[in-house]
Amino acid sequence: MRGSVTNSTCALTDTQCVCTNAPLQAEISACVATSCTIKESLVAQNVTSVLCNHPIRDQSKEYKVIYAALGTVSGVTVFLRIFQKLITQMDFGIDDWVVIVTFLSGLPSTIIACGWLVNSGIGQDIWRVPFDSITNFGYYFYVMEVLYFFQVCLIKLSLLFFYLRIFTQPRIKRLIYGTIIFTVLFGTVFVFLGIFQCSPVSYFWTKWDGEHKGKCYQNNAMAWANGVISILLDFWMLGLPMSQILSLKMHWKRKVGVAMMFGVGTFVTIMSIVRLQSLITFANSHNPTWDNYGAGIWSDIEINVGIICACMPSIRVLLVRSFPTLLGSSKGTSRNYAGGYAADITSRKREQTNSRVTGLRSGNDDTEGILYEQSYTVELDKLPSKSMTNSEEDFGRRLQTG
Repeated sequence: MRGSVTNSTCALTDTQCVCTNAPLQAEISACVATSCTIKESLVAQNVTSVLCNHPIRDQSKEYKVIYAALGTVSGVTVFLRIFQKLITQMDFGIDDWVVIVTFLSGLPSTIIACGWLVNSGIGQDIWRVPFDSITNFGYYFYVMEVLYFFQVCLIKLSLLFFYLRIFTQPRIKRLIYGTIIFTVLFGTVFVFLGIFQCSPVSYFWTKWDGEHKGKCYQNNAMAWANGVISILLDFWMLGLPMSQILSLKMHWKRKVGVAMMFGVGTFVTIMSIVRLQSLITFANSHNPTWDNYGAGIWSDIEINVGIICACMPSIRVLLVRSFPTLLGSSKGTSRNYAGGYAADITSRKREQTNSRVTGLRSGNDDTEGILYEQSYTVELDKLPSKSMTNSEEDFGRRLQTG
């Protein structure tokens, strides 16, 4: 490295020249990479960063805030879902229990992220992180990855079991059962692959220093395969309820309302797609504490948004009971709330007033005037969707009890 500086136009004591000379910096980096161990390279990088006054990058506080905030919001939505079931005296279904398990499995992720992972260097450049902390970072990130595979599977299962409570036709139920089986296999395979992606398992968090022996099996390919299959499965699950809504004999406005209820799941799909771009350097990064910041954030957003979306219908029911006038339930309106989304069966009142003169008023009471009678005719004129069909009523009832 001294020879590289000597052969350049910079003097050894000219720190500014050495730091701003791009060809020299590239030559020094190449020399360090071929002649030094990984730990020595990190020390050299840190020294160079300090001498050259490179900005200190640290996103650990933002990481902690995002995890804490999303974990709190998803926890509140799960609580409201449970509360809604209790006050309406509805039975807890499998989908409710699966959502609860998903949230409980997310608690360790939030604790690890806000505490141990932040203290281990997430969101910082690896050359500024102590060696022991780098090992700890690898271990905690490994645990979070396995938990993520498990949680993605549970969120999809909660929606599928919700579908089973809504749709009763044999054909759609067979499709849902088939999707449940595929989702269970999908989750099981990737949890297994996540646990045993390296041999020995500990090599995942010790490989960074180049001093340990082991092998990892295409970590990037595994992460991408999980993301792509998850997105395709989301689109399939979105198509299942939409195919049934289109065939229902109900007013198009009601179809739109019900479709929006199921369509909130597209937010999870969007999060999954955005997360894919953060996996480009997932397993092959030379600066994992910094480069894997995005993968951790988007994974957390995806899971918590999934929990929130799964609880939205129950929250809607709770809000309608608490604020009926604000959300459209009034004396003149009868609503069948389908899992939180109303199917209006409102009737309009049309009043007609008829008046006619019946004669002149006269007599001994010092008053004279025109006598008249006034009668009122009230008609009930239903909106274009005159009545709900039996299939529509059954569908709405299942949504409401779901």
